[in-house]
Amino acid sequence: MADVARLAGVATSTVSRALANPGRVNEKTRARIAAAVEQLGYTPNAAARNLRVGKSNVIMIVLPGSLHYGASQIIPQVLEAVNRTVIRSGYNLMIANLDRDESSERHILDLAFGGTIRGALILSSQLPVVANRSLGEAGLPIVSLLLDMSDSSVPSVVTNDRQAVRDATRQLIALGHTRFFYIAGPSGNYHDVERFGGLVEALQEAGLSESDVIRSGGDLSYQFGFQTGLQAADDFAALERKPTAVVATSDDMAISFMSQIQKMGWRVPQDVSIISFDGSPVCAFCAPPLSTIEQPMEQLGKAATELLIALMENSGHDGNSRIVIPSRLIRRESIGDQRPNAPMPRRTPSS
Repeated sequence: MADVARLAGVATSTVSRALANPGRVNEKTRARIAAAVEQLGYTPNAAARNLRVGKSNVIMIVLPGSLHYGASQIIPQVLEAVNRTVIRSGYNLMIANLDRDESSERHILDLAFGGTIRGALILSSQLPVVANRSLGEAGLPIVSLLLDMSDSSVPSVVTNDRQAVRDATRQLIALGHTRFFYIAGPSGNYHDVERFGGLVEALQEAGLSESDVIRSGGDLSYQFGFQTGLQAADDFAALERKPTAVVATSDDMAISFMSQIQKMGWRVPQDVSIISFDGSPVCAFCAPPLSTIEQPMEQLGKAATELLIALMENSGHDGNSRIVIPSRLIRRESIGDQRPNAPMPRRTPSS
């Protein structure tokens, strides 16, 4: 570090500050230091730094289980935004996969209680707990991302699930839809409760009721969305009176559902309109392109990481805060008009 300082013409403390907290050093000085670091091939020793300052510079993000299933790109988008913010702030990122078995949860808790990590971002439905030992008791700053845990004094960065689905359902009702089919996530899950609640509220506003929506799913986790969508297609086919609008609580569910019912002979959107939730880029390439409520993953990841770092550095942020970043409906060709005098859409041959 002293060699870097001499070559860059700055104090050693300035080099340390530029490497640990780049935002605290002006751009020109950072550039000189970066050039010196590259020329000398200098690599900071993270372990030595941690021993010196008595604090870890590692942030852990706890993911909700296996990533091998599902087309949605929610997790990759979150990780990209989080990692970019972590690096810019001079920290390192550790990824923990919460498989919901005791060994993985125990490992996460050992890292937290052992001082390996300085703060944690949670994308899971609950904090890891093993043998009466919880991540919430490790004395570390924790921020929940996507799941509102603010009632449990865990700062949370979320999107407006309920309002977003309510607004999307209003658009379907305005197009003449009065019979709905809802493809549910796991029963009791925060996201499913909020999204179904938004659907029901929109129906009630229009003089309809919860009896005007038929539910399917509720048994499998979001990671098995494709299977949920396929089962929902069978449930839909078995109905004597078919709903004309489908609201799926994830893109994966909607993608497999739409593919399957089209194979069965129903047309989208002439016979049934479909809206999903997540905003995966793959939705634009479905046939027809799928309407989806897009979660602002980059903004969510950045905001959650910045909040966590502020808490770790005692920057005066409220530890009980709740930040809401709105989602938006991307309307594509999977939505049709059911009003009696509506213009007829271009029809494709039914299978």
